[in-house]
Amino acid sequence: MSEDHTEVQEFFGSRAASWDSKFPDDGPKFAVGVGELGLRRGDRVLDAGCGTGRALPHLREAVGPGGTVIGLDLTPHMLAQAALAGRDRDAVLVLGDVARLPLGDASLDAVFGAGLVSHLADPVRDLAELARVVRPGGRLALFHAIGRKALAARHGREITPDDLRAEENLRPVLAEAGWQLLSYADEDARFLALSVRTG
Repeated sequence: MSEDHTEVQEFFGSRAASWDSKFPDDGPKFAVGVGELGLRRGDRVLDAGCGTGRALPHLREAVGPGGTVIGLDLTPHMLAQAALAGRDRDAVLVLGDVARLPLGDASLDAVFGAGLVSHLADPVRDLAELARVVRPGGRLALFHAIGRKALAARHGREITPDDLRAEENLRPVLAEAGWQLLSYADEDARFLALSVRTG
């Protein structure tokens, strides 16, 4: 396991038990973010870096009982909390890495990634791996329940010019990885970059 992965697991593993209670008002924001994906009944969707699974009930509602929802995370403690919260009823929970997805080519209709981008070890490679498993025309939603400026302030920092989530930085990275950015919103109450799988 790489040092980056160990750091991510340690960071989230130590916070897993209190994660949902730390952000109790995010549920409606997740519902809106999932709604932007435009999922249909029967679709196949991956929640990449699903954490405690806060998006999973909304994804299940969108695709219906005949759809497929997969929640994948690198941190066992987060998946354990998702199961404790009963979110394993909404999705198949998988311990795994976005850099090496245990999924076939073009096997999904969409990917939802909440808070994912800033934790990617190699953004182009990892976003390309997400593109590999999504059919052409499928969608990717990179979401956060808080905008970049508000998130930086929460951590006592300022936004830097090299922030990957800035539109001018994110657009070319997505393009190199096989995605076309369709819309971009960076507001106090949410961040959402919606892309379509090219090719």
